[in-house]
Amino acid sequence: MSELTERQKIILALVIRSYTETAQPVGSVRLVEQFNLDVSSATVRNELVTLTDLGFLRQPHTSAGRIPTEDGYRYFVRQLMGHTDLPAPTRRMITHQFYQAGTDMERWMRLAASVLAHQAQAASLVTAPRTVRAFFKHLELISTHSHQVLLVLVLTGGEVRQQMLTLAEPVSQEQLSAVAGAINELCNGKDYETINRIPKPIKALEQDVIKLILEDMHKFIDIPTGELYRDGLTNVLSEPEFSEVDLTRRALHILEERSLLDDLLRRTVLASDSEGVHVIIGGEGNWEELRECSMVLARYGVPGLAMGTLGILGPMRMPYGRTISTVRFVASLLSDLVEDVMTE
Repeated sequence: MSELTERQKIILALVIRSYTETAQPVGSVRLVEQFNLDVSSATVRNELVTLTDLGFLRQPHTSAGRIPTEDGYRYFVRQLMGHTDLPAPTRRMITHQFYQAGTDMERWMRLAASVLAHQAQAASLVTAPRTVRAFFKHLELISTHSHQVLLVLVLTGGEVRQQMLTLAEPVSQEQLSAVAGAINELCNGKDYETINRIPKPIKALEQDVIKLILEDMHKFIDIPTGELYRDGLTNVLSEPEFSEVDLTRRALHILEERSLLDDLLRRTVLASDSEGVHVIIGGEGNWEELRECSMVLARYGVPGLAMGTLGILGPMRMPYGRTISTVRFVASLLSDLVEDVMTE
């Protein structure tokens, strides 16, 4: 990106601030009057022309003011905005809302989507934490019929898997409890790879049960992102940028097409080691559906154990400082919840 003078940086930031608030092209006279600049409107006009030539602003019509381009927004977010935090009263209010929700994971997901949508006045999405590695926690074998046994497998984090096991011969509940106890002692706290390397037990029933456990645990290796929670779609559709039918259709497609979202999340966030906030402006040349939109995404959870994603979708004309700080703060709260649940 081109290096700007300090005055050009200030003027670009003020154009973005004014346009974000009003959705109207910004002229030199308006900038001088709105922000009490100590330079003439002619000087500001010259800088607006330079910023336009550099590709940071554009002029919708010959006689109109300027609006930011994708490159203008990117320069602002990456070079000018700096680190921002939500106001302390807002952080306390959000924290209290999560505290009242208890420790139920689904309630936290729905609350997170609601808080993000309300604070950013945009559409939100939250994926439930995906178990990166499944760790054995507890096994129960329950006799239900002469040859039928209910296998209940509990993984770290509270994930419960159930399936029926048909035996060749009837086995008493006492024997089943003994087998479950032996397997619990053998597998407690171990992941799929570790259990798979354990020498096979002598007893056929124990072999069969461990085989089923491994099959269940293996399903977690390549599972897609977790269940998706959305909120605030009406916030996006009420923005003037989405008054055109085609733009509205694209916005709906982004939030409703799961394969598109999975691809976007995987390539921008889940595939990265970074725990920071990711800002995608205008699709970054990769997603045509995002051409008029911006997304702010972040990971949350416990690296190596369970991770999810949350984010905001809105027009490029979004208040990036507040949106980014909101996403970062809610991600931190959800990370604390996942850590509490997973290490319980």
